[in-house]
Amino acid sequence: MITFTYVIKDEMGIHARPAGQLVKLASGLSSTVTLGKGNKKGDARKIFAVMGLGIKCGEEMSVAVEGEKEAEDAEKIREFLEQNL
Repeated sequence: MITFTYVIKDEMGIHARPAGQLVKLASGLSSTVTLGKGNKKGDARKIFAVMGLGIKCGEEMSVAVEGEKEAEDAEKIREFLEQNL
């Protein structure tokens, strides 16, 4: 399992458009991607789980990627976050 943290830079936090794009990306990966904030965790393949975390600008979230291609998939998630959030 690969884990990392990311601080949201988008002024609106994780909102509908990038959340939908993140879900689409995570759904196409062979690894399982779990997002977390504090003691809440959510499956990155489910829009309600991502939106339900309520991550705002300046807040840190954890990302856990587990699977056969976890290193490659973690890099894809990291790149998406840096470019979109």
